[in-house]
Amino acid sequence: MDIAFLENAELAGLKANWETISADQQALIASLVAEGQSNLFSNWDDAGTNDDAKAAFVDSLVKINGNYPGGLIGYIHNARKLLAESKTGANPFEGLSPEQPDKVDLTTFTADFEKYEAIGAQKFDKVGVVLVAGGLGERLGYNGIKVDIAVEVLEETTYLKHYADNLLAMQARSESKRPVPFIIMVSQDTGPKTIQSLENNNYFGLQKDKVHILQQELVPAIADNDGALALKDTYELILKPHGHGDIHMLLHTSGVAAKLAGEGIEYFMFIQDTNGPSFNTLPAAVGVSVEKDYDFNSLAIRRKAGEAVGGLARLVGGGKEFTLNVEYNQLDPLLRATINPEGDVADETGFSPFPGNCNTLVIKTASYVKILEASQGIIAEFVNPKYTDETKTAFKKPTRLETMMQDLPKLFGESEKVGVTIFDRMWSFSPNKNNVADAAAKVASGGPADASATAENDFYAAGRARLEAAGMTVTTADEIKILGVPFTAGPKVILRPSFAMTLDEGRGKVSGGSISGESTLIIDGSDISLDQVELSGTSALVVKACEGAKVTVKGKFENEGFVLVELSEAERAPESDVEEYIKIRGYRFENKGAAVFEFNEPGEYTVEA
Repeated sequence: MDIAFLENAELAGLKANWETISADQQALIASLVAEGQSNLFSNWDDAGTNDDAKAAFVDSLVKINGNYPGGLIGYIHNARKLLAESKTGANPFEGLSPEQPDKVDLTTFTADFEKYEAIGAQKFDKVGVVLVAGGLGERLGYNGIKVDIAVEVLEETTYLKHYADNLLAMQARSESKRPVPFIIMVSQDTGPKTIQSLENNNYFGLQKDKVHILQQELVPAIADNDGALALKDTYELILKPHGHGDIHMLLHTSGVAAKLAGEGIEYFMFIQDTNGPSFNTLPAAVGVSVEKDYDFNSLAIRRKAGEAVGGLARLVGGGKEFTLNVEYNQLDPLLRATINPEGDVADETGFSPFPGNCNTLVIKTASYVKILEASQGIIAEFVNPKYTDETKTAFKKPTRLETMMQDLPKLFGESEKVGVTIFDRMWSFSPNKNNVADAAAKVASGGPADASATAENDFYAAGRARLEAAGMTVTTADEIKILGVPFTAGPKVILRPSFAMTLDEGRGKVSGGSISGESTLIIDGSDISLDQVELSGTSALVVKACEGAKVTVKGKFENEGFVLVELSEAERAPESDVEEYIKIRGYRFENKGAAVFEFNEPGEYTVEA
């Protein structure tokens, strides 16, 4: 090994410590210095001073080098290439013209919607669910992992429990009764807490060996256009998340994707950590993928022109064709430069012709495993540095390379088929990501709140939609605003997945009846039927039944039910003892006398008002 570089005066400290470093570590350091990374080893202390910090630093370099395909040298090369393109303003879509993608519109509950649901329901035991859950709830004002936030506060169901309930419901409905594989991508921040949450709740009833935890590693931050890795201090790199596109690499390197393919899993559905409605779409989305033979199915919403949501488009040109998500800040200039000088404007429907990306994906396993093997799970990276000025010579702060899981089609060839399935926004896309103040500001400017309150609101709205589709008369209460965030006062409807996962299943269990006002209905059980049930005002009915308990509910229920109470300023204060998942909404519900019926033994029962 040529170690002439150690004669550099700035590396005197490294030279003094050289004999304490293993041969493999020496080789890695030499390769980094040869790539212009001597800044990482400048000003080291002499041997005997901060030796533990030096050893930890070198160990971290070895770990990162092993985690990134191509190692640190590959990361540096990729960074230089992407930074050069960023500096020159290279157009990633040069030579490509956008067209509308191949799409299926399921924004209303039509016969086609139910046809696709029926097809998808037959595949419940052939689907694996992948949850991307690397985020903490700090942005929301929640000191914990996001999947531990309550999706609704009537019964305080967390996102993680909600997802587990759906997996168990899928298993119960499949002919084989085979557990649905659940893959969770965590980060260093969320991994221990996610495992703790699962263990504290006995995995929410899931079979432990069918839950696969894959931890995403961090990547080094980059200090300048030359690709110099950034230091936090003398013996510590600045590390940042690499993006949710890492899930593809992890599914490959862990062997989980290939293993599940061998076990008969035909589709993976990828969902985000706090998008509660994802499972509303699963039966129909899988059905569309089966019927249309899609290798990659992007779930989407009708997108307002100019909305800060990526648009899905077929990009054609130069003998190439891709159906991809185009970020909203790239879509308008792309349209102006190609097919429409007015840019991102609405068509005759009142929406953009390019549907909005939900980042919920259905991918055919056979095609996926083949592509992972060819690419090692490495998908296109990008870099988004914030420059200090127009010369683009310096960064405001260190940047990093990122990946997005929806960019997988960039690896597809002509044989892979990509499509888009569009659902109603309430039914499919209600992320919980903004704190109350930010959400109120977004609402004031005409945008979606995407907050805890609106996520809960849409959770209840989906329940109302299922009841209405089943033939019940539903009259919705007025919308109110809580701290500037819109919320519909009722009816608050929770139909657990144990009760119904398709519209047809719900129709078979609901016969007439009505629900209105600020009333509440919670149903949890596979063999519960509602016969001319009526709820109005603030009346509340909760019915839960174990397996083997057949329950028929009849009549008009009248009680004070659950009442919404807005939090006072003192209750919202950081020092108050109100639970954080309540604070981030600005309200709670008080039970003033709901009718509650629980059946924990098999048998036949009738509940009459």
